[in-house]
Amino acid sequence: MADGGNYYNEHDDRVEPQIRNRKGRGSHKGRSYDRSRRDRQRGSHSGGFGGPGPRSRLDDTDADVTMSDSSQDNSSQHRFNPYGRPFRKGGDGRFDRDRRQGKGGGGGRGGGGGFRGGDRGGGSNGGGGRSRSGWFKVTIPHGRKYDKKWLLPALQNICSIPYTPVQYHVEHNRVHFYVDDSSAASALHKCSHKITDTDGYKVEVHVNPSAPPSFLLADLKPEHLDVLKQCMAKRFDGSQQALDLNNIRTDPDLVSQNIEVILNRKTNMEAVIKIIEENIPELTGLNLSNNRIHKLDELTDLVTKAANLKTLNLSHNELKSDRELDKVKGLKLVELWLNRNPLCDLFKDQASYISAVRQRFPRLLKLDGHDLPPPIGFDVETPTIIPPCKGSCFGTDEIKVLILRFLTQYYSIYDSGDRQPLLDAYHDGASFSLTTPYSTQNPSRSSLGEYHKDTRNLKRIKDSTVRFRLLKHTRLNVVAFLNELPKTQHDIASFNVDVNTYTNTLLSFTVSGVFKEVAVDGKSRESTMAFSRVFVTVPAGNSGLCIVNDQLFIRMATTEEIRRAFVAPAPTPSSSPVPTLTAPQQEMLTAFSQKSCMNLEWSQKCLQDNEWDFNRAAQVFTQLKTDGKIPEVAFLK
Repeated sequence: MADGGNYYNEHDDRVEPQIRNRKGRGSHKGRSYDRSRRDRQRGSHSGGFGGPGPRSRLDDTDADVTMSDSSQDNSSQHRFNPYGRPFRKGGDGRFDRDRRQGKGGGGGRGGGGGFRGGDRGGGSNGGGGRSRSGWFKVTIPHGRKYDKKWLLPALQNICSIPYTPVQYHVEHNRVHFYVDDSSAASALHKCSHKITDTDGYKVEVHVNPSAPPSFLLADLKPEHLDVLKQCMAKRFDGSQQALDLNNIRTDPDLVSQNIEVILNRKTNMEAVIKIIEENIPELTGLNLSNNRIHKLDELTDLVTKAANLKTLNLSHNELKSDRELDKVKGLKLVELWLNRNPLCDLFKDQASYISAVRQRFPRLLKLDGHDLPPPIGFDVETPTIIPPCKGSCFGTDEIKVLILRFLTQYYSIYDSGDRQPLLDAYHDGASFSLTTPYSTQNPSRSSLGEYHKDTRNLKRIKDSTVRFRLLKHTRLNVVAFLNELPKTQHDIASFNVDVNTYTNTLLSFTVSGVFKEVAVDGKSRESTMAFSRVFVTVPAGNSGLCIVNDQLFIRMATTEEIRRAFVAPAPTPSSSPVPTLTAPQQEMLTAFSQKSCMNLEWSQKCLQDNEWDFNRAAQVFTQLKTDGKIPEVAFLK
């Protein structure tokens, strides 16, 4: 943003001197101003195009002012638009400066700032400093996180001049819209840092002179569409069902009739796709190379309008991020060309480049002309339903008894107030690691935030030193770390056990289920989490297990897991001895255990929950057993 010789980009929270007092920065400010003035006096760049070279200025048709990290004066730089009218030197088109100097918005070479389109009003005394097109582009950095229904009314409420936002859209993390009134643009500019969002941050508002919104650019005329259709017919190879639109703007048939088909314009690309849909929907190959395409929004329609497309050439274009490929990942491509796009320079090696592309197109066999290894996956065309879980798998009854006894003892201590007794469960050289799902969102806003700081997710942690540090070694370090984790309450009834390996000297099994965190006052948190834990154990004592490796994975529970969690009665975890019962209670407990076949711990829990009413406890037990809600550990004696 420029105003009075000060230049800011969207990552700079500085504002105009009259809004924020910038004490102690006078010398720095003066140097920036002098350099900017010196650049303008020199003309800075030949030809009036600006920038270090043509490639860095080949950008969208909005022709908005470059927002870069360069220290050069942005007011003298304009994005090079090879398809538009040449920019003219003289005047930087900034509405604030024009308003202060009393200049009009057009009427000559000095007031337009190099933006396409004629002035829509005002002579030398009026207009309020419009761009030549009369349009201004409003940008809200990081605006993606705001709800449109909150953002627009908030701006309208503090803006001194009513305005109508045109073509509101989100691009990466930014929100953009257009206004066609210089007074409204100036008023919106003054709204920057005047609105505070729910996180306490000030909302920035950047305003730049702009070309008209893309949808207002003139569509191809009917007679032009006919010529384009004939041109595409000549470029179509029926034997291969392939259409070659490489550098179509320079096609002699179009140039001879002064027809510009620019495929980085929304309307032009839509016209091409419509012709494909109506005439060659069976298309299998499409070449769009050398067309300065920087976005793939319009190509999304190819997923339905050219469903048989197998080969797509997007080489020699201006695609800057592999995220653009997400817009066409519905295509079942087997061959793709992306070479000579800026996005190719973002990857550290060829393997990561191939991996990123194949995530979008798993059937891809050839990339940039090079054969790829055959994809590994399941080629499932028809919708399928994942079969329901079959429950635990122990292998033998002996192993089942051993594991259930181990888990009952382990989680009885783990869910108690003191996990120090777990030292007896771990081998002296045991190892432990914690993992949470890979996520790009702010972990502090997730219920997994407490675990996220210690996660050893190898997709997120690339540094080998950090990976080693996050791996806990020796039983003392393992149990010390477990004691630092939040207190929990596990739903033993939700446990699912799968034995992976068992020999005479080793037993490896996975246990999964759900749990809640328990606060200091003993109350459970609302959020239910799920876990999966792999224990690698060796025999200990006569009939015990000793953990040599422990891998814990924690995630948020699914809706179904939450619905089914904590519905069965569970013993209250406690590290203290069982309270003494009266003689009648002890007699009732023994009788209930014999009749229900449950062990004493679960029998006592059932009687306590029903206020030691034997008949009522028996009815509840019968109902829960019929519903299959009593876990197997309840019958383990």
